[in-house]
Amino acid sequence: MLTSEQKRDQLAKLSALAELGGGEARIAKHHEQGKFTARERIQKLLDSDSFIEFDKYVVHRNSSFGMEKTKYLGDGVVTGIGTINGQQVAIFSQDFTCWGGALGAAFAKKICKVMDFALENKIPVIGINDSGGARIQEGVDALAGYAEIFYRNVQASGVIPQISLIMGPCAGGAVYSPAMTDFIFMVEKTSYMFVTGPDVIKTVTHEEVTKEALGGATSHNEKSGVAHFKCEDEDDCFERVRELFSFIPSCNKAKNTPKLTTDPVNRANNKLKNFIPDNSKKPYDMKELIVEVVDDQHFMEVHRDFAKNILTGFASIGGIKVGIVANQPSFLAGCLDIDSSVKAARFVRFCDAFNIPIITLVDVPGFLPGTVQEYGGIIRHGAKLLYAYCEASVPLITLITRKAYGGAYDVMASKHIRSDINLAYPSAEIAVMGAEGAVNIIFRNELAGLKGAEFDKKKAELVLNYEDEFANPYRAAELGYIDEILLPEETRKRLHQYLVALKHKKHTLPDRKHGNIPL
Repeated sequence: MLTSEQKRDQLAKLSALAELGGGEARIAKHHEQGKFTARERIQKLLDSDSFIEFDKYVVHRNSSFGMEKTKYLGDGVVTGIGTINGQQVAIFSQDFTCWGGALGAAFAKKICKVMDFALENKIPVIGINDSGGARIQEGVDALAGYAEIFYRNVQASGVIPQISLIMGPCAGGAVYSPAMTDFIFMVEKTSYMFVTGPDVIKTVTHEEVTKEALGGATSHNEKSGVAHFKCEDEDDCFERVRELFSFIPSCNKAKNTPKLTTDPVNRANNKLKNFIPDNSKKPYDMKELIVEVVDDQHFMEVHRDFAKNILTGFASIGGIKVGIVANQPSFLAGCLDIDSSVKAARFVRFCDAFNIPIITLVDVPGFLPGTVQEYGGIIRHGAKLLYAYCEASVPLITLITRKAYGGAYDVMASKHIRSDINLAYPSAEIAVMGAEGAVNIIFRNELAGLKGAEFDKKKAELVLNYEDEFANPYRAAELGYIDEILLPEETRKRLHQYLVALKHKKHTLPDRKHGNIPL
């Protein structure tokens, strides 16, 4: 029988063995690739000394293909709880040094256990993915493990924030768990996501493509929109995750705590006095307007490299945390298209799920025309953004800075789809379409018989008259569709006042299982 001291020694040895993962040689190789180990990642991401590990000594029970000869304590994944900025989180970190991070039944069971803990205790869950995929030796047990995780992703959706960090390969069925989480972070040059890899693609379609071009951080941030953040290295990734947690709550029932700031709430936005160009066709950078208005010039942009014609991200105004959606006139004139509609819709739904007020800044000339958009389903995809805004029950504040034309005016959180407060600058233009297009339709017969200089003079006169009549916010204000026309330098002060007024907003949704968003 072991003595008390011997039992202590036994625990220390087993603990040290578990912490070695796949062994020192594999750890060294991992480091050579510029990657941290599963445990190092947890230590770097979480607050110091906050990590409490679950299931440190779990091993697999598989005896097929000689698997019983190789067992690692923890079975290739580190799970537990800790804190980020003092906020409790659950976490799992896949260990590539153990069978290349391949998922088996015990591995999956550990992840499911920590996800269940997160959901029951209403705390966010973070998954650090670095895996070659399913553990082939375990066959259908590995596939069952993935499905158990997918099911929990869906149950947790909209209840607790789910964050995925891709810090190595993530392929095949493994990609669908991150895909169902709220935000995906990827690291340049070292992380990859794809359903089928380059070798399979070459065999089936004869296309030759590298891992980086197929599923690297740049591809998924700029082209597919699968990932939300592209990070320079793993340390940068950890900092970005900690930044994100300064804006989001622990669960859908948690009250949003104020964000500390010393930025005076009544600070005048003098930079904005003449910021909007008089020429309505001249672009400007909406991001500059956002940075001028929010606390400490801190705007955490989400999906920065994807669908650049719309901006989404987090900020605070007077310490009140908000989500911001804004058309970007400096890219595609701020038109709505397929990608921007889906990008904004997803962000609006996240903010609504977690009770984060939404500020919408509008400068939109309409939906992007063309066969590519129509054949790609702009009607269906544009409807996603409309649906998201109509469904949202959080405080909604809309500010029209310049153009708000046609159906895009309706979609961008207009008063008619129940935005709480609708504001406009004096430079706002609210109309069915731009002056030139409207004149071509309304006065088609009148202009038909004119040619040359006479035609140009008459059309210019009609365009000017139309602009005087409709290229302003006053007709909409007369009808009560605009609550206030404010000077740009008052933007920050007014937005804060309205956010305070809407603090206790309650909106009851229809009694239904769920709506049928046009997916």
